Amino acid sequence: MNGKTIIFPLLLLAGAMISCNERQQPNQEIVLEKNDTIMEQFIKPNLYWTREPKQYTIDDALITIQTEPNTDLWQRTYYGFQNDNATILQMKTSCKDFSFTVKTQFESSALFDQCGIAIYLDSENWVKASIEYENETYQRLGSVVTNNGYSDWATHDIPSSINEMWYRLSRRGSDYYIETSLDGVDFKQMRTFHLFHGGGEISFGVYAASPVDNSFIAQFSNMEVSECRWPLWSAEDTGFSQTEQNN
Repeated sequence: MNGKTIIFPLLLLAGAMISCNERQQPNQEIVLEKNDTIMEQFIKPNLYWTREPKQYTIDDALITIQTEPNTDLWQRTYYGFQNDNATILQMKTSCKDFSFTVKTQFESSALFDQCGIAIYLDSENWVKASIEYENETYQRLGSVVTNNGYSDWATHDIPSSINEMWYRLSRRGSDYYIETSLDGVDFKQMRTFHLFHGGGEISFGVYAASPVDNSFIAQFSNMEVSECRWPLWSAEDTGFSQTEQNN
């Protein structure tokens, strides 16, 4: 059997196993491309840093990040300042429908210490959801969505004794959904939002920051990328008519 008769079956087998799209240009060999409907997992070979910290560990089961002092994410709204120096660990995807779940554990102790999930497209378009330490009595569970250089902040207070939280981020096109859970089983809605520049390839993952002169260790575990767990919404299911929607 010669080389040509070996290579051709192998290419066919690769196409079947990878379930990818094929593009062929004249006088060029077939290029196999990844199918963006098949999500990769949140593991080290797929991850990259935006502002790599000095101290961290990464394996498939546990990620630890020691925050850098005087780091944060915020853009303009009300306070006027712009902070864009938090540590973020992410992976890229063009998949339009998926969910990302992660457990965070932390021992924060200084004002605004925070760790959680993030979608970071660029300095003026990003999302973060986390617990921000306030004092020994309470801390703020909340999220910030930044579109075109302006941030919002939506929070509610929880006891400072809570030192772990689960997050689940879901995507459907340019629309996103964040849920939180204390046990990884019972998830409750945090918010639904739209990213003006979030319809194509995005980056998502985890982040940690210490806005004042402090540092703490954030741990991330139970990372899972799965099919989208944000149920599709249908007007028919609610009894709304198209006329009512348009009004």
